Amino acid sequence: MIKVEKMKIIQQTEIAENIFKISLKGSLVNEISMPGQFVHIKVNTANDPLLRRPISISSYDKKNQIMTLIYRASGLGTRELANQSEEIDVMGPLGSGFPIEQAEGQTAILIGGGIGVPPLYECSKQLKNKGFNVIHVLGFETKDTVFYESAFKELGPVYITTADGSYGTKGFVTDAITEFDLKADVFFACGPVPMLGAVEKQLNHIPGYISMEQRMGCGIGACLACVCTVNGPELYKKVCTDGPVFRKGELVYG
Repeated sequence: MIKVEKMKIIQQTEIAENIFKISLKGSLVNEISMPGQFVHIKVNTANDPLLRRPISISSYDKKNQIMTLIYRASGLGTRELANQSEEIDVMGPLGSGFPIEQAEGQTAILIGGGIGVPPLYECSKQLKNKGFNVIHVLGFETKDTVFYESAFKELGPVYITTADGSYGTKGFVTDAITEFDLKADVFFACGPVPMLGAVEKQLNHIPGYISMEQRMGCGIGACLACVCTVNGPELYKKVCTDGPVFRKGELVYG
């Protein structure tokens, strides 16, 4: 059930250059059903910014009613969010996440780019609990923007790439998959659209799930601001309610 709640901020920390980790406490956490879902946050009570900001859920703890979000402070709304310290207006959980129960095989590869990395953390934890060997390939712009490397390492091997070569493999996540000849039975990916298209093409031989990043207005399927093109008779789907996670082969890139 979707709720709107004033959630208590219990921690907010900058963990990399302009990348913030915020932990929130409230009963809304009880409604989260799968990794990869997101929340819509109103950063203040004023009219500017008017719209909420969609932010993926990085991890959650239902027992203690705590969820953690990781976001990049790059615009007016997210910079305002970074200044908050007491409570925040949250709507959610929203969207369909990664269907962990449908994944089959022994090894899963999780591929994230930039601020698409956070939802993969809870996905990896749940795959690990299900008995999967999990491999992580995480792409960033520079060394200064790398985050959560040690957290992912507690779950399985981690391969970092940076576009400028300042840390890990120089290049993109697809370069690391090729360089280290990484094999898996299923993949899960989240990041920029060009990255998602390249990953899907490279891993076309195995099943996979893609989490789409898209600008949103309402977050509940009314404004149609986040529609994306898909294969099949429907032609279009809404990222906020039909996604953000889609099966490999559903999305049309470019």
